[in-house]
Amino acid sequence: MTRRRSAAERWFAILRRTLLTVLGVQVALAVSMSLVDSYRRRGKRPRPFPTTPPQRVPVGEGDVTTYTFGQDLYDAMLAAIEGARRRVLLETYIWKGDEVGERFKAALVAAAERGVEVHVIFDGFANLVVSPRFKHFPPSVKVLRYPVYAAGWRFFDLRRYGRDHRKVLVVDDEVGFVGGYNIGTAYATEWRDTHVRITGPGVGDLTRAFADFWNLHRRRRLGHSEPPLLLESASTWDPRIRIHRNVPRLWMFPIRSVYLEAIHRASSRIWLTQAYFLPDQDFVDALKAAALRGVDVRLLVPLKSNHVVADWISRGYYSQLLMAGVRIFRYRDAMVHAKTATVDGSWSTVGTANVDRLSLSGNYEINVEVIDPGFAAVLERVFEVDQTHCLELRIDEWEARDLHRKFTEQVLGPLRPLL
Repeated sequence: MTRRRSAAERWFAILRRTLLTVLGVQVALAVSMSLVDSYRRRGKRPRPFPTTPPQRVPVGEGDVTTYTFGQDLYDAMLAAIEGARRRVLLETYIWKGDEVGERFKAALVAAAERGVEVHVIFDGFANLVVSPRFKHFPPSVKVLRYPVYAAGWRFFDLRRYGRDHRKVLVVDDEVGFVGGYNIGTAYATEWRDTHVRITGPGVGDLTRAFADFWNLHRRRRLGHSEPPLLLESASTWDPRIRIHRNVPRLWMFPIRSVYLEAIHRASSRIWLTQAYFLPDQDFVDALKAAALRGVDVRLLVPLKSNHVVADWISRGYYSQLLMAGVRIFRYRDAMVHAKTATVDGSWSTVGTANVDRLSLSGNYEINVEVIDPGFAAVLERVFEVDQTHCLELRIDEWEARDLHRKFTEQVLGPLRPLL
């Protein structure tokens, strides 16, 4: 009995050491790649890239305006804040303390000083490197800093580990903004992203999304808690525009389902632009099945994103996608950070959610779903312009890649569920 137990213990020890060694190699490789990539990027500036001017289309009882250049978007957002009469609700993931960040802060403080109700939410972890001075606001601005660690004593409650990855601005319940843009000087001119400005019933949904997050996470101390944010907003239903929210605290993740439903229904084309493409296998299978039944499936991703490890892990899907007939376009010379899709020239989505595990089943995210041919035509035109700045990946080129690249993809592959 003792001999058997000893043998089992030895095998268990060997297995444990093997697993730890493999994990150590993966982590070391990922860290090394990130450091090398960071060194190579020093002093490099993105080159100019093509964009489309803001385009407005009527949708239902309101309209949707699409922005693909950060400076155009920031001008519109700041104009809305400066014209606010009653209330401003701003939520963002990253808020840099640079020139653009200071402009937004000054506009919000000025609005509060003239009597506008101003509420602000930002993610604590995403802004760790931002100066504490910048993150200090006067009492007239109500601020919710989503904590770096939100689980408290509930260490094993996975619902409390999601980051607030949303980017939302609502002014006077009349106009709302949502999309991929964070706030910062680099994003104004150096990143290719997509954001939308909406009016009509959809603005009420954005208002409720902000209030629900605020009330779910408002500060609670012993003996008292901050009062909830009570907002009166219209509850008109518009079948052509809907807001979908991932809320990990409530275990709600509808955005993945919205994507899959649209992909399964596609009959002619699916055009996806994604900053970080790290889907689960079911998502990959849905795209493959669409391509195999004759749908024109195109995936546009960065040639080199700001997260080199995510790039390498994403490439693990390329072989099966290319073999199924999916066309892959890699955006060059700048970071494409958009999270958009169009299907069959009718269905579209723009938002904050990447097609990866963190966004689809981990973080707080928000996407707008629009069923309207006019808006889909705008996004398809944006895709076509972006495509002119891409290198298409051919299957023969992909299969001929170096052995060390294939090895790196295999080593990093097991990290995929973590991203």
